Amino acid sequence: MSSHIKTFFSTVTSNHERHHSTFVAILLKHSELISALISGLLILVVFLSKEHLPTFLFYTLMISAFVVGGFHKAKEGIQETVSDKKLNVELLMIFAAIGACIIGYWLEGAILIFIFSLSGALETYTENKSKKELKSLMNLQPETALLVTQQGTQLVEIAALNVGDHIFVKAGEKVPVDGTIIHGSTAIDESYLTGESIPVTKGKDDAVFASTINLNGSITVVVDKLPTETLFQKIVHLVQEAQQSKSPSQAFIEKFESSYVKIVFLIVGMMMVLPPFLFGWSWQDTFYRAMILLVVASPCALVASVMPATLSAISNSAKNGILAKGGVHLENLASIQAIVFDKTGTLTNGTPIVTNQLFAEHVNKTRIIQMVYTMEKHSNHPLAKALITWCEQEYNVETLSLNNVTHVDGLGVKTMVDGEEWRIGNAIFVGKEKAEDFCQHLQNIAACSHVFVAKDEQIIAMFTLQDTIREDSRNAIHELKALGIEPIMLTGDNENTARAIANQLGIDHYKANCLPTDKVNEINKLKQKYKNIAMTGDGMNDAPALATANVGIAMGTGSEVAIETADVILIKNELSKIIRTIHLSKKMNRIIKQNIIFSIAVILTLILANFVQMLDLPLGVIGHEGSTILVILNGLRLLSKAETPV
Repeated sequence: MSSHIKTFFSTVTSNHERHHSTFVAILLKHSELISALISGLLILVVFLSKEHLPTFLFYTLMISAFVVGGFHKAKEGIQETVSDKKLNVELLMIFAAIGACIIGYWLEGAILIFIFSLSGALETYTENKSKKELKSLMNLQPETALLVTQQGTQLVEIAALNVGDHIFVKAGEKVPVDGTIIHGSTAIDESYLTGESIPVTKGKDDAVFASTINLNGSITVVVDKLPTETLFQKIVHLVQEAQQSKSPSQAFIEKFESSYVKIVFLIVGMMMVLPPFLFGWSWQDTFYRAMILLVVASPCALVASVMPATLSAISNSAKNGILAKGGVHLENLASIQAIVFDKTGTLTNGTPIVTNQLFAEHVNKTRIIQMVYTMEKHSNHPLAKALITWCEQEYNVETLSLNNVTHVDGLGVKTMVDGEEWRIGNAIFVGKEKAEDFCQHLQNIAACSHVFVAKDEQIIAMFTLQDTIREDSRNAIHELKALGIEPIMLTGDNENTARAIANQLGIDHYKANCLPTDKVNEINKLKQKYKNIAMTGDGMNDAPALATANVGIAMGTGSEVAIETADVILIKNELSKIIRTIHLSKKMNRIIKQNIIFSIAVILTLILANFVQMLDLPLGVIGHEGSTILVILNGLRLLSKAETPV
């Protein structure tokens, strides 16, 4: 009994320690945000009860708000100043807050600290999200492979593989590295790389790529590239490289920040020394005016010019099924000149359906449909599923009793019934020349996938299957053109299919047969022509392009990697939401410009009034804080339904 008790208490202790460590990890991860919120709560308490607080308690709460809220930003500002040897806005905000305290305005100083600490917390959150994106991308790659040896197969880490090694890939497994099939045939799901939902038939001497899925046949593959040099690893590198590069607006803000801080510190320093000699001011007045300058010149209103407007726009868009990961992405949408679309799952629904059927003369259609329905139930191929769905929807079909249906890897299914051989599969399976003769009079056949039915070497039916265009795709393309934005399609599908889809949607520019690296190269070329490019996609193969574009837009039903990498997510999968978001972006940018111009004008006016001694401290604080409140209220207008773009 004692051993059971010990085990129980050991388990309880272990669970407690695990939960405690998890709780501590969460606190550390969000410590910056928690500190900002605690600082804001302390400020709120003081603001609501400052008339009734004892002096000691007032100063205790204010100092606590300063220390808790300002610790991270002060630490960051000091470290960056030491490492970069440049002044930054973090130091200016800290000195401005201290200056406000020196002249008796503790609450205003604490508010400056709170606003800046909150913006820092949001910045840290964005960085953590970026790390999570790459981690989720890496999780898609297999960690082990079955190495073929003279003794059989051996499970090894993929890092131990070398070029020329033979590996065995079972049905249902992911291909661990790039290579060439030397034995076997199968259907490969390459949707992670090409975005196409229809698997590709692969046989001897065909190339396969890391992280694609071997659907239904065992294959032996010779390794062509080291695990660190695969196409999948190139995708990871491209995403990482694009995320680390700075946008022009971000670089400009950083440059402006350094110059602004230097100018303010220089002017404040001069104002603390020169006025007694130039204008005969007393040293008390000089220090007083210098502290007012430090307070009114702090960019509190400038900071508030952007954040409330962007948060309001993000909230507004979220209510309408659009998730933007930051205000900068919404801001960039207003200036895009072209938008690139992936085809499958973005412009189209991403799942094939039966669009046409052709039967030979004098055949029993009901019998054929029953055979197709029954035999395809033995296959897990997406085209088989589409045929089964079609049979169920269009016909009151019954399942036949077939016990000897054989699956032929990468080709189709076959069976023997009453001495007759039935085959259902691709053109190679039933005879390529016979298949071409059977469907030669059909138009646009190359833009479809086709499944043939043969009985005793004679083709008796054919089904064409095609991905279908989303209902709102045409309207979205038309509205984009009306806005002067050029729609462009990049797809991993073949030329004929790409041309057919582009013609149906009215897209003038497209490129077919694109691998992820091709899409990135095309977007970089388009950037030179159009300056600002948006990319819309849904697959893992779109992740590098989404990261490379100025704005990446993912469909809500897309892959986890696409959603994590993108800047904007269409939760409701409606392309029309892109148009709405562009209108919202333009509205947000107008409000931000209004706020910036107004806040700069107020700062300059207050500085000038202080210099000619027409501004006392209370009026300076009212002007400074009043301008901050006004720009916040102006930004919050985007929360109103009346301000929602049509």
